[in-house]
Amino acid sequence: MADETSTSPVPPSVARALQYFRGLSREEKMQALVQYSKKLEAVPERFRNLDRADFAIPECQTQVDLYPDVRPDGTLHFYAAVDARRSPTIAAFLAILLGAVNDQPPATALGIPGDFARQMMDSIGLGAREAGLNAMLARVKRYAAQAAASAPTGSAPTGSAPPGGAPGQRAHS
Repeated sequence: MADETSTSPVPPSVARALQYFRGLSREEKMQALVQYSKKLEAVPERFRNLDRADFAIPECQTQVDLYPDVRPDGTLHFYAAVDARRSPTIAAFLAILLGAVNDQPPATALGIPGDFARQMMDSIGLGAREAGLNAMLARVKRYAAQAAASAPTGSAPTGSAPPGGAPGQRAHS
């Protein structure tokens, strides 16, 4: 994936995450990642009966499903299904990424720099995983762009949408 850079300022929630990790040594980053991996929110029941193929991130070596939810107020909330025991670093990256964008307007996700994964994981040896990490970020940004584009003026969409679906369609179990 080509390295993208954002021309808009980095959203404060994202800047905080980047600043925190920049100040850590390699060992401290590894410890922080283990702690973050335990913070990944469980996927709600209403998403469990959906066709996971619509939400899978095939570029990632680890099985990851990313479920978007557009809230009534127009903010986004994401859930990720990943085996945190087998892939704690991936779960940690998702917990950090989603912690920065959840319950925020789509502009927050769209403001994340294209090299976010590299900045977060610098110096901990995840070069082989960067394509998958960037794919997760790209999916979050794609969902955010869809939500932003479909939000009518004066009202906000509700529900969740598969990759090709229109935000505003609530997923039912």
